[in-house]
Amino acid sequence: MAYMKAHFIGIAGKGMSATALLLREAGWDISGSDEGFYPPVSTYLEHAHILFSHGYKKENIPADADIIVIGKNAKLVPETNEEVQAAFESGKSVKSFPDVLEELTKETDNIVVAGSYGKSTSTALLAWCLKEAGKDPSYFIGEVTRGFDAHAHRGQGTMFVLEGDEYPSSNWDAQSKFLHYNAQSILLTSATHDHVNIYPTHADYLAPFTQLIASLPADGLLVANGGEQYARALADAYTGKIVLYSLRDASTWHAANISYGATTTFDLMKAEEKIISLSTTLLGEHNIENIVGISALLLEKGALTREELAHGVASFQGVKRRMELLSPRSSVPVYEGFGSSYEKAKSAIAAMKKHFPERRLVVVFEPHTFSWRNRAALEWYDHVFQGADRVYIYEPASQGKDTHEQLSQEEIVARVNASGIDAEAITSPAEALAHLEGELQGTDAVLLLTSGGFDGLLASIPALAEKQFPA
Repeated sequence: MAYMKAHFIGIAGKGMSATALLLREAGWDISGSDEGFYPPVSTYLEHAHILFSHGYKKENIPADADIIVIGKNAKLVPETNEEVQAAFESGKSVKSFPDVLEELTKETDNIVVAGSYGKSTSTALLAWCLKEAGKDPSYFIGEVTRGFDAHAHRGQGTMFVLEGDEYPSSNWDAQSKFLHYNAQSILLTSATHDHVNIYPTHADYLAPFTQLIASLPADGLLVANGGEQYARALADAYTGKIVLYSLRDASTWHAANISYGATTTFDLMKAEEKIISLSTTLLGEHNIENIVGISALLLEKGALTREELAHGVASFQGVKRRMELLSPRSSVPVYEGFGSSYEKAKSAIAAMKKHFPERRLVVVFEPHTFSWRNRAALEWYDHVFQGADRVYIYEPASQGKDTHEQLSQEEIVARVNASGIDAEAITSPAEALAHLEGELQGTDAVLLLTSGGFDGLLASIPALAEKQFPA
C-alpha cells in the first residue's frame, strides 16, 4: 500500500486503533473520530501523535483522505450517523480494518491465533517471545498487554502475529475478520460455541473456522488444541501439517510436573520427550495450556530456540484484564478476569480456586456481551459460577438490547441461586461498594468478571480492598 492518508470513524476501538497505529508506523497520515472512549487506547493514539475528533460529524472527514476506515459498532451505520453516511457518499474508498490488515499482511509470514478463548493471551505471548528474541515481529493484539508500548506494531522482521477474531468484519461485510489475514500458520485454541447473537447454532459458529483452516497454503501449519473437542475435530478434518497440543495428553505437546505458585513451573513435553523447563507468573491451568500451544508453534516453525522460548515465557507480564492483579497494596487479592464468555469465566474462577484454595471467593459479575444477555445462554448460569462462594450480579448492559431476546437481571440472579450459588443483584456502583464494604473479609479473594467498563468498579473495588485490608 502506498503511503497515503486514512480517516478512521470509531478510531478508539481496540482493533481500529491498532490498525491506525500500524498505518502510522508505515508512514501514513491518520485522522479519526470517536465518542465515549477512554485510556489506555486513547493514550496510545495520543503518544503516536494521532489526533481525532470527539463526536461524529460529517465535517470530520478530511477532503484529502484517500481511504475511510469504519469500525463495526451499532452506532456506525449511515442511517443514524452522519459521518458514516458522508463517508459512503464521498466517493472515497471505504474499508473495514480487516480490509486494511489484508493489504498489510500480503508479504509477511502470518501467524493467526483463533479460537473462542485464549486468543489475546496467546497472541501477546507469541509476539512477546519473538520480540524478546530480537526478531522484531509485527503484531496486532486485541487487548492491551503489559510490557508493550502499544497493542500493535509494524516490525522489520518477517513474522506478523495477529489475533484472529471470528466476528463479522464490518456492518456491511459478514465475513469473519480472520479470513482477511492471509494466514500462513494458525494456532487454534478452541472452538466452543460463542457469539450466539451472530452464530445461532454451533454449526454456524464452526463454519468460518473451517474456512480459515482451508485457506492455509500447502506448506502451512495448523497447531490445534487437541484437548478441546471442537478444535480437535476441526484439526482432524485438515489434510495439511497438523501439530496437536493439550494440557496433559501425553501423546501431544503437553505440560508435566506442574508446580503452581506465585511463579508456576512445569516441563514442556513433546510426547514422551522433555523439551525444556518453563516458568511463568500467569495464573491458572488455562494459561499453562496457552503457553504449551505457543511453544509448540514457535518450536515447530523453528522460529526460536528452546532457550529463547524459556526467556520469553518467564519474562511475559500478561495481558491487561486477563487475570490481572488490581490490588497490589492489599492483603485481599482482587483480580480481573475477562468475562466475555462462559469458558473465560469458568477458567478465571478455576484459576482463582487453584491459586487461592483456602480463601472464600467473591465474584462480581457484569453480563456485558450479547452472549451473556441472550436467552439462548440462560443455561450457562446453571454451572458457570461453580467454585464461587458469593456472587454479585450487575445489571446487564443495555446497548443493543432490542436486537436480541435479552435476559433480565432478575432472571439471571434467580437462575444462579437455583444452581446452589449464593447470588445477589446490584444495580449501581454505590450499592456494590456498600455491600462489599460490609461483607469483605481479610481472608477473601475477589474476582471481577466483565468485558465492559463496569461503571468504574474495576478501580473502586480494588481501592476499597486496599483501604480496608492494606498489605
